[in-house]
Amino acid sequence: MLLGKKRKLGRMIDEINPGEKVRLSEKIEDKDLLLFLGLTDDNNPLFIQHDYASLTPYKKPIVPQIMLTGMVTGAVSKIMPGPGSSILSQTLQFPKPVHHYSEIHFLLTVRDVDKNERTVTIDVTAEDDQGDMVIKGQLVVSPPYPPEPVTSSTFDNF
Repeated sequence: MLLGKKRKLGRMIDEINPGEKVRLSEKIEDKDLLLFLGLTDDNNPLFIQHDYASLTPYKKPIVPQIMLTGMVTGAVSKIMPGPGSSILSQTLQFPKPVHHYSEIHFLLTVRDVDKNERTVTIDVTAEDDQGDMVIKGQLVVSPPYPPEPVTSSTFDNF
C-alpha cells in the first residue's frame, strides 16, 4: 500500500518544453487481454473469439480500443509528464485495428506548454509491427502540482 509513502512526482510545468518526445513499445499478451476483459466484464466476441472474428473483415480478434487508450494514459502517468499528472481531455482515433500478440510503438510529442492555463498539449501516434498507424490523437494534460508543505495548514484551527 502507498499510504504515507513519498512517491517521486513527474515533471512540473516549468520543466516541460515543446518538441520533447517519448517513445515506448508495448506487447499485447493474452494475460493482459484476459485481465482487461475480466475487469471490464466485456465479452465482445470480436475481442476474444477466434471463430467469430474469422468471419468478419478483421479475420482475427482485435484488441479493445479502450485498452489501447489505457496504454496511452499509462504513458502520461508514468513518463510524460509523469506521476501526479491528470488528463483533462483526449481525442483519439483508431484508423486500423490492433490484433492480439502485436507490439505497438507509441510516440508522444509535446506540442504546446501553456503556463498560464497550466496545461501541456501532447500529440500521440502509435504504429503496429507493420508500420500501420493504429492510434492518432491529442491529449491535454495538467502536469503535477508541487505539493504544499505539510506545515502549510498547521495553525488553521487556532
